[in-house]
Amino acid sequence: MSKHFEDARYYLGRAADHAKEGVKEELEPVEERVREIVGREREPEPSRLDRLEADLTDLSRKAEGEAKEAVQQARETVDEYRSGRSRE
Repeated sequence: MSKHFEDARYYLGRAADHAKEGVKEELEPVEERVREIVGREREPEPSRLDRLEADLTDLSRKAEGEAKEAVQQARETVDEYRSGRSRE
């Protein structure tokens, strides 16, 4: 790709980002007024720590479920082995 096209693509991306931020900034007062009228407060965005804690909780639950499944499968395997041995 020509260097000129690469430059143009880069600057178009930056222009789009700036336009998006500008629109967001211009509409913030309108959003606040609408929220006051409707009676809905803005929910705070979760902090990085909150997101990490949520991820860790999800991982913990998933790991616990997988561990329970593994234990159940092991018990079934042992029961099958024992029942097969007692028949011989």
